[in-house]
Amino acid sequence: MPPQKTIAELKIGEKAVIHSFTDRTIALKLLEMGCLADTEIEMKHIAPFGDPVCIQVLDCQLSMRKSEASAVILKM
Repeated sequence: MPPQKTIAELKIGEKAVIHSFTDRTIALKLLEMGCLADTEIEMKHIAPFGDPVCIQVLDCQLSMRKSEASAVILKM
């Protein structure tokens, strides 16, 4: 199995598909905002010091802390 990547590791313009979550509390918040398993996301913006980040999910852009982004495991 290849090493797992998180949203926090994406570069601007990179796309990936959500696989799973490592934190149940953060997972619940993100699931309510449309970050479901097998949903494609794209990294749109990264703040100058790397926190927060902004991703495109379906027709919405979501901003999240880097710590939250690190809890989302991706399929490349």
